[in-house]
Amino acid sequence: MLSKAQVKYIQSLSHKKQRESEGMFIAEGPKIIHELLNEYPAGIRHIYATRDWINDQQVPGNIELTEVDSAGLERISQLKTPNKVVAIVRQFPEKSAIQVRNHFTLVLDAIQDPGNFGSIIRSADWFGITQVVCNHECADIYNPKVVQATMGSIARVRVMYTNIEDWLQKNKDVRIYGTGLQGKTVNEIGILKEGILVIGNESKGIDEKVLELVDEVITIPKKGKAESLNAAVATGIILAFVCLRE
Repeated sequence: MLSKAQVKYIQSLSHKKQRESEGMFIAEGPKIIHELLNEYPAGIRHIYATRDWINDQQVPGNIELTEVDSAGLERISQLKTPNKVVAIVRQFPEKSAIQVRNHFTLVLDAIQDPGNFGSIIRSADWFGITQVVCNHECADIYNPKVVQATMGSIARVRVMYTNIEDWLQKNKDVRIYGTGLQGKTVNEIGILKEGILVIGNESKGIDEKVLELVDEVITIPKKGKAESLNAAVATGIILAFVCLRE
């Protein structure tokens, strides 16, 4: 049985200020919790789940586990349709500086839509990219909608927030690519074993000051009449060319 205090605490983690204060975030759904149990079990503080999920899943004894019914799950879920399990998870620990040499790094310039942001993290994971650098105008990686959209990839892709202009300036020894409507077509680029790819804001694109630091602009050839592509979709297409082609 959930207490009022438990419900209030879990609901409070939907707010960024509270997440930062507590150093926690909410994760929901069998797929995401399965990934976290595999990749980051030490970070899971408490799981609230229905009986059928508990019966199907082995949970380490050091993780607090509370059975809830569908009504209880609905009280703590951030989803329109709650999905069997909610977990309270410690935010990922700080790591050493990101190494750009011999790596491919994504840089996000003001990606503000949580669904887009989470989908980009998921795409990065699919293509084997393990590090993403964001400016502070990007959505919060621990926003429940972002976490949901990553579908567990949040446990494998490191996300760092910083001033991307300063960061790019410090890493000018690695070639920097940026997305745009004009530039070299993505099918001309070839496989990139090392490099930095900047993805711009959903409506404004890459900020002019950031664009000045880009060595080469990449564009996706257009055939139809759409004015632009969704940022997450465009990222996936570009990564398919620069990360997978032989």
